[in-house]
Amino acid sequence: MNYQLWPGKPNRLGATWDGNGTNFALFSENATGVDLCLFDSAERETRLSLREVHNYIWHVYVPGVGPGQRYGYRVSGPFNPESGHRFNPHKLLIDPYTRAIEGDILHSDPIFGYPNKEPVTDLIQSVSDSAGYVPKCVVVDEHFDWEGDRHPQTPWHETIVYEVHVKGFTQLKPDIPPHLRGTYAGLAHPAAIAHLKSLGVTALELLPVHHFLTYPGHLATKGLRNYWGYDSIGYFAPHAGYSASGTCGEQVREFKHMVKALHAAGIEVILDVVYNHTGEGGHLGPTLSLRGIDNAAYYRLVDEQERYYMDFTGCGNSLNVSHPQSLKLIADSLRYWVQVMHVDGFRFDLASALARELYEVDRLAAFFDIIHQDPVLSDVKLIAEPWDIGEGGYQVGNFPLLWSEWNGKYRDTVRDFWRGQDSTLGELAFRLTGSSDLYEANGRRPHASINFVTAHDGFTLRDLTSYNEKHNLANGENNRDGEDHNRSWNCGAEGRTSDPKILALRAKQQRNFLTTLMLSQGVPMLLGGDELGRSQRGNNNAYCQDSEIAWFDWNLSPENLELLEFVRELIRFRRDHFSFRRRDWFQGREIHGSGVHDIGWYNADGSEMTEMQWHIGSAKEIAVFLNGEEIPAPSPYGDRVIDDSFFLLLNANDEVVPFSLPDWLQARKWEVLIDTNLPRITNGNRAYTNSQPIRVEAFSLLLLRRVDFDSAGLPP
Repeated sequence: MNYQLWPGKPNRLGATWDGNGTNFALFSENATGVDLCLFDSAERETRLSLREVHNYIWHVYVPGVGPGQRYGYRVSGPFNPESGHRFNPHKLLIDPYTRAIEGDILHSDPIFGYPNKEPVTDLIQSVSDSAGYVPKCVVVDEHFDWEGDRHPQTPWHETIVYEVHVKGFTQLKPDIPPHLRGTYAGLAHPAAIAHLKSLGVTALELLPVHHFLTYPGHLATKGLRNYWGYDSIGYFAPHAGYSASGTCGEQVREFKHMVKALHAAGIEVILDVVYNHTGEGGHLGPTLSLRGIDNAAYYRLVDEQERYYMDFTGCGNSLNVSHPQSLKLIADSLRYWVQVMHVDGFRFDLASALARELYEVDRLAAFFDIIHQDPVLSDVKLIAEPWDIGEGGYQVGNFPLLWSEWNGKYRDTVRDFWRGQDSTLGELAFRLTGSSDLYEANGRRPHASINFVTAHDGFTLRDLTSYNEKHNLANGENNRDGEDHNRSWNCGAEGRTSDPKILALRAKQQRNFLTTLMLSQGVPMLLGGDELGRSQRGNNNAYCQDSEIAWFDWNLSPENLELLEFVRELIRFRRDHFSFRRRDWFQGREIHGSGVHDIGWYNADGSEMTEMQWHIGSAKEIAVFLNGEEIPAPSPYGDRVIDDSFFLLLNANDEVVPFSLPDWLQARKWEVLIDTNLPRITNGNRAYTNSQPIRVEAFSLLLLRRVDFDSAGLPP
């Protein structure tokens, strides 16, 4: 087919259809030539040489080319890996700005930029054509009727995050039609949304939905797949494998429908994004996109050994965030997902890698400057996974204003406490109250702490209470993969058991973790499926398990139905009480004239904690008074916020501990609302007064509420 070519414009990268034709624009600083490759339905390729270059952007406008057109690029330039250049016109390349990708990568020698034969060396250029082995980009029509869709903009202190996998959540859900299971449309189905609404979660944090690949290697040879999706190859393209249609760019429209349906239910959409590396891997990885477009500009290369890649992620490469175009790629992608796809925020995978200007993590790196100055991105939810695998990469508490963080210290402290491991009560107190030791000094509030006990990476909650060791043989790596130090406890038997005492303890431990999570200051994140008692059979690294190991099992036992109802009640309880979702820090003093401090810490005998006791590692019981009359932040309308007052008792000993109310609280009646020995919230059918001892069973938590809330003040 003969195409008419116009110069086009360089000011919008990617493929932009305007109703009459499509403008194509590609950045490459070191290329000597660029061909746009158009493919018809019979896979016949037409190559169009781009002649217009402005500011290293190669561009052309092709009249008559519109939505559904599949395309790619071939880029010419020096092939000199030792100098950081890996241009190879024999390789078809994915446009990093494409809005949709069609097809899967075929694991064959032509996808590599060098002859993938023994002896393997990446210093020789491959002349095998890869066009038949790599996915194609697709021109899309970005028009969509949002019908007045608006971002829910749930305040941080009212947010409850639900981390979930698009496919895993819906793949086995019986009330979703089979053809929609595992897709964006399945997640938008009324049955899926009904479950989320009944839970009371306010935001979905979706595991990666940028188009990703299964990296050539042991997964492909063993019939496993990249299930989690942490090998992105298209930062603007929703993963086609999660689309009910998956062809001709329809995944873009389907994703928008999903967002619109979730927004209509008041649920925000947060994307787990992987800008720290791409799916092209290290120096022996395939040439699929950025490596062949401009390797030296897009990737961080080893100084004076530019054949190799700096790897702060363990995935073979790191994006070169010190290069303006790499930063522009990230910022453009983020804005696209907010403005065009209407998402509400982002969780940045291994975010410390993005902060590395040179080798050290820099809190004032250009990446953060761009985010903070951007009027769009500075107004959405920003969550950092505050670590990478490089030296100095553990940066919990060190991210700047506007950022919340996955609080790994919260996870570790709460796990250690409830399994009876020695740790200081001072550490636990910080985690329960929003981790002011990590976030207050730099001006952030409790919502900077994203509290979690479990996440996709590691044991599910049920497995955390059922296994001491990982059981990852299904991953095909002889159980070498995955974390070895899980801070887990099997409660007396490894894995499946019929022992009723062990099963009862496991159920109680799950309630302990969930209750602690929902009663802590900060933002709770619930791992999807924990409310259902989901197990991965002891697999703590299910990244490659696109199978029933990782999918949700919706055939719930009576015990798991009980757990589901407990979680619903627990989230509802948190939503109803400001005492557990404060916007500001506790101050340890009287604020509104109630006569007592906003918070108090007590021993089991009712005496106040001493300074020395905070540092005793063997102590495993503590009580906390929360004064509902001393909440400093007003309501959105400026009114004073008043809540019930609570007394929280935690016992991680392996024996019963009798607690006593402090003397000054004994004049009031205290009813038990939550007792984790019971499968449901109790609604106050048990109460304590005066010096009556409060029996707290081994490994359990009690929450008491002061009954006479309307009485005038408290005794001194």
